[in-house]
Amino acid sequence: MKLLSDILYKSGIEEVIGDISRSIDSICFDSRKVTSNSLFIATRGTHVDGHEFINSAIDNGAVTVICEKFPSQISSQITYVKVKDSSYALGIVASNFYGNPSDKLKLIGVTGTNGKTTVVTLLYLLYSQLGKKAGLLSTVRNKIISETIPSTHTTPDAIAINQLLAQMVEKGCTHCFMEVSSHSIQQNRISGLDFDLALFTNLTHDHLDYHKTFEAYINAKKQFFDGLSSGSIALTNADERHGNTMVLNTKAVVKKYGLKAMADYKCRLVENSFEGLQLNIDGQDVWTRLVGSFNAYNLLAVYSAALELDEDKIAVLTALSSLSAVEGRFQHFTSSNGVIAIVDYAHTPDALKKVLNTIKDIRSGNEQLITVVGCGGDRDREKRPLMARIAAN
Repeated sequence: MKLLSDILYKSGIEEVIGDISRSIDSICFDSRKVTSNSLFIATRGTHVDGHEFINSAIDNGAVTVICEKFPSQISSQITYVKVKDSSYALGIVASNFYGNPSDKLKLIGVTGTNGKTTVVTLLYLLYSQLGKKAGLLSTVRNKIISETIPSTHTTPDAIAINQLLAQMVEKGCTHCFMEVSSHSIQQNRISGLDFDLALFTNLTHDHLDYHKTFEAYINAKKQFFDGLSSGSIALTNADERHGNTMVLNTKAVVKKYGLKAMADYKCRLVENSFEGLQLNIDGQDVWTRLVGSFNAYNLLAVYSAALELDEDKIAVLTALSSLSAVEGRFQHFTSSNGVIAIVDYAHTPDALKKVLNTIKDIRSGNEQLITVVGCGGDRDREKRPLMARIAAN
């Protein structure tokens, strides 16, 4: 139970009708999940407007409604709070309701077209090996220390994020590593969260079914870095042509990693084979079981983030050597008759090209290569012919 006045702190209130000194037992943005003594936030979604379900929420037990427009009929028993942006307010309210859990651990967000899942998972595994209690929020799975929680294949909603973060804090987690998708940024699912470090991997063709233009996609990613505080760190890929754009005008301390351009953290690819990578990271030789030049970037990003979070350099490098490939990310298997099968999530033209180029680089001869590519779901159709062309060539 929380006081409504406390929950509404910094939510962007424009006008209030009713009593804000009442107590609230739960918060919801889905009227079907509302129970007695709930706060209902009416958000405008892509397909549905929550304002149309205010009466249903009240019938189900809501005693407070947050909305962008007051309903035509006002009940004297209900508190109505008008805000400029209810989706933004949802994130703030969720953080306040769960005690602002992102303030009580180190929250690291990773965004970019490719590499998000690999980087956050490797960071989680690295910190687990370093003896830290860590949490993971990814599109593959969510973890609270060793406990696995089902994932929904996208960034959770603001309420679910704060529920999970609060559980992590309760169980003693000191760090949480989180994928931050462009959808979650655009839809304000991360509003109210205090990120200690934001990491950018790369930016290529994806999600244009949602963002419509590549420029809009870039701007969505950039909003993440624009919203960082002066006490946080913005870590960007110096070799990526949009890397500097991401951190332009951010208040955060900017740090860079890269294999080619001038950067704070450097890496050199010494050897690339099916057995793994031989790297030189900041002057130290490192061998890893991960395969492909793209994983050199992923590992350098992980190393850079860990050092920015004040971890010991040698301990981090030692732990990197023992990390295994993330499920579905260039996983390779060899059959009894010597046939090698590679499974990769590559779902963008750039990711597919990198996977096929990696195979080309490490093939020992003229082995036959069979490529099976899919673009599941009724999503960005523009990338389908691009991926087919890459696979065919």
